[in-house]
Amino acid sequence: MSDNLMDKVVALCKRRGFIFQSSDIYGGLANTWDYGPYGTELKNNVKRAWWKSVVHQRDDILGMDAAILMHPKVWEASGHTKSFSDSVVDCKSCKKRFRIDLLEHLSHEEYRCPECKATIDIKDTPPRQFNLMLKTYLGPLEDASSLTYLRPETAQGIFANFLNILDSRHPRLPFGIAQIGKSFRNEITPGNFTFRTREFEQMEIEYFVKPQDAEKSYEYWVDQRFDWYINLGINKKNIKKRPHTKEELAHYAKACTDIEYNFPFGWSELEGIANRTDYDLKCHSRLSGKELKYRDDLTKESFYPYIIEPSGGIDRSVLAFLVDAYYEEKVKEDLRVVLKLHPDLAPVKVAVLPLLKKRPELVRIAKTLAQGLKTSFVTVYDDTAAIGKLYRRQDEVGTLYCVTVDVDSLDDKKVTVRDRDTMRQDRISMDKLKNYLSNKLEGGS
Repeated sequence: MSDNLMDKVVALCKRRGFIFQSSDIYGGLANTWDYGPYGTELKNNVKRAWWKSVVHQRDDILGMDAAILMHPKVWEASGHTKSFSDSVVDCKSCKKRFRIDLLEHLSHEEYRCPECKATIDIKDTPPRQFNLMLKTYLGPLEDASSLTYLRPETAQGIFANFLNILDSRHPRLPFGIAQIGKSFRNEITPGNFTFRTREFEQMEIEYFVKPQDAEKSYEYWVDQRFDWYINLGINKKNIKKRPHTKEELAHYAKACTDIEYNFPFGWSELEGIANRTDYDLKCHSRLSGKELKYRDDLTKESFYPYIIEPSGGIDRSVLAFLVDAYYEEKVKEDLRVVLKLHPDLAPVKVAVLPLLKKRPELVRIAKTLAQGLKTSFVTVYDDTAAIGKLYRRQDEVGTLYCVTVDVDSLDDKKVTVRDRDTMRQDRISMDKLKNYLSNKLEGGS
């Protein structure tokens, strides 16, 4: 892949209403992004597919939604207030700040500035630790007593509710708790469109197991999460598993594997699956004074479960699905741009288009058909251009089927249904259209 592909995807996202620069009319706010109409549908479809896979189709995972703002002691117990930081260094030439681990290493004490290409000598500008948590204050006074943080991860909200889940639902090991939510990190060097931002959304599972079962469960979840991306259309050539070396592991982790995607800017993490051991529950037990052990009613054992954590970024997943689905094809003398998104992810399933917008009878039929299909599929109506342009618009947003009402429809009561991927056109009776599309979409919404 190339940066040129990234430029094309970014341009398509703005042109077709997937993703916009946040606060654009004021010049934008760096590395913050707003999801437009199609982007919101795509993002919601990714979240819906994840939730269906890990909660609705399983008997061992429960869902929850924790608050973004939490007691400051949560972050003390988790270690974030002390150790959640990056080592950063300043470039004297361009006056910009960078994470040192992302710089090109020239010699023992010298690095290359990625911005101006000057040499950064850490003898002159020693690295400093920079905490990544975003601070805020609760209440009318901004002092130490009202200090809190925007959560840097969703996981701690699950751990803090461990007893509540045990007492209210009485799950037996192994079981998991799933959550989708916003997190915030004061990243030093965000970038690459929506890949690394200060405000992002996570889809995360904390899966609790007996300590002796942790390794097997870890391997299981690495395979499960890898297959989820493949099943939603990611090309196998563009995705891989990368186990962490011992030097890379977080202080709480016994093992971790990243699922990486080959973005135009290189292989980068989509999701990490970690064996967090019993670190988190022990830490919260010590600081809170609440015993967070699991009690097995059958064996009468009490112990801290090990935790297997699959944690993925929704914004990164959306970007990967967009990049992977982007195709350019020559159709006669024209260039056809199409997003070949998986049917479950496509923002729009059906578009209804009148061939001639100046024929009121065609418009009336098309609008009636579109309204009827909306009860079963995400459907749009469009008559704002010639039919060729309308097709191209729908191709660019990944619409699965275009339904065209033409002059012949007045007599034969049929419409033309065009398939996005093959461009094949079938003539279908209007009274059988919904069943036809239902069969094609296999019950998809």
